[in-house]
Amino acid sequence: MAGIGFTLRRLAAQDNLLGIVRAYGHAAVAAAGPWLFTIIALGFIYPVYYGHTKNTDLDNFCTIIMYNFSFALILSAPIYMVVTRYLADGIYRKNVTHAPTVLLQSLGLLYIALLPLTVWYYGYYVQMSVGLRLAAITNLFLVALIWILSIYMTALKSYNSITMAFITGMALAIVCVREIGIDSPLGGAGTLIGFNIGLAWIAFSLAGKIFAEYPYRLTRHTHLAPYFRRYWDLAVGGVCYNTGIWADKGVMWLCAPEASVLPSRMLHYHNYDNAMFLAYLTVVPALAVFIFSIETNFFLRFQRFSEDIRTNQPLSVIRVAHRRIIASLTDSARNFLVIQGTCSLVTILLAAKIFGLLHADYLGIGMFRLGVLGSFFQALAMFEIILLSYFDCRRATMFIQFIFLIGNVLFTLVDVRLGFSYYGYGYFLASLLMFIVASLVLFDHVMKLPYHAFITNNMSLKLSPRAAMRRKSGT
Repeated sequence: MAGIGFTLRRLAAQDNLLGIVRAYGHAAVAAAGPWLFTIIALGFIYPVYYGHTKNTDLDNFCTIIMYNFSFALILSAPIYMVVTRYLADGIYRKNVTHAPTVLLQSLGLLYIALLPLTVWYYGYYVQMSVGLRLAAITNLFLVALIWILSIYMTALKSYNSITMAFITGMALAIVCVREIGIDSPLGGAGTLIGFNIGLAWIAFSLAGKIFAEYPYRLTRHTHLAPYFRRYWDLAVGGVCYNTGIWADKGVMWLCAPEASVLPSRMLHYHNYDNAMFLAYLTVVPALAVFIFSIETNFFLRFQRFSEDIRTNQPLSVIRVAHRRIIASLTDSARNFLVIQGTCSLVTILLAAKIFGLLHADYLGIGMFRLGVLGSFFQALAMFEIILLSYFDCRRATMFIQFIFLIGNVLFTLVDVRLGFSYYGYGYFLASLLMFIVASLVLFDHVMKLPYHAFITNNMSLKLSPRAAMRRKSGT
């Protein structure tokens, strides 16, 4: 991700406001393109078209997209995390000839994982027309495809094309929903087909750019399987984190008395779902700032520190590099708190105005405000997890992500027992707990970074004497 920051900083160096705006816009799309597209498109479609078609059709449409988003996010997590590591190692070794093959393999693995769920849920559980079932299945596979393609977006340099693909796809989805779904004989199926057209545009545009960037022949062996055995903790942590993001929604759907069941048998809690989706939008500025500025500054300091160790610099030089890393993290934390804290505070104060503009139910304001606070701490914790990943603290990050999952489930169950006034506290407290634990782990590791570099991460200390001698001799 730091590579994106360097490229976009060159774009912002044009010494004009337009360059800066474009750079931050591209950073937001690169960091949260699929998620941003879905939330904005849903946020526009629902209030504009509500009342122009059957409310049941529109509820089915929004709920299907929300469920598919969660299914794809959770089931793609282990593949996403391991393949990201595989691609990152390939870029570091300057050998990405296997990238097209790995892309197709990862898609095959994901679709195999999705198939049993798809057959059971859309083939048996829900009560829908055949057309709506097929459109829902297509939507799920398109969303999953975009999530896998987004791994490769970080290596692409044509950010104008990537951003335009998402903007064009979103506009196309909104127009097609109106032309195909609103007041048409296809009903709910037409609405979802229209949305799928926008998703398909994004998916195939990104796929075209990726295969153009990696014009290599398909190979039979990629050595991807050993990565799943070696980095199983990345896969488990990814599942815990992505499941944790949706855990409070699942608990509310199943346990909250205000939740409802659609005729299709799908569960949803409209006010809570909308409040949390809107709350997630508040972290987009933080994502852009993190990629554009914070991570690149940290990366330069960390790269210098690693290079000093690799070239056997004196301990005094290494300690100076260590202090610069600490200073970079301190400055970045302060900048992030100012930017994201201001954004969250303004959003909380203007919550009533925002709900009025979106024609949202005012019963969700309390949940929305708690969701904004929760998103604030979740974003902080997520950035700390990314920084821990630079230090290869895989077990620690897995532990942090597991805490988030368990905390979100337990706290939300308590919310439901306490009643409506407490809805939203579960997610907020789980995010706060994750942030506290991640902060303690990151602080401890950074303060002991030279020790970890020389002792904990020293491979020669982990090898047997015979293996160490072979490694030293290069045999």
